[in-house]
Amino acid sequence: MIMMNYTYIVKCADGTLYTGWTNCLQKRMKNGPNYTRTKRPVTLVYYEGFSTKEEAMRREYEIKQFTRNKKLELLSF
Repeated sequence: MIMMNYTYIVKCADGTLYTGWTNCLQKRMKNGPNYTRTKRPVTLVYYEGFSTKEEAMRREYEIKQFTRNKKLELLSF
């Protein structure tokens, strides 16, 4: 079985966008990242799959450098 790694964006109840990475989207959405615990519910609005953790982490860092408007453009594919 090939393990996938994901970079994802969730939209929090307060309208903020959170970007992170995980190797299990289902588990991450169930438990949520620490940052979002007080901002629930959250909705998964975007994700990309990668074969390595390093690729997912690199993309997470890249997206975190985006302005909010650029993130919203990414979501409007």
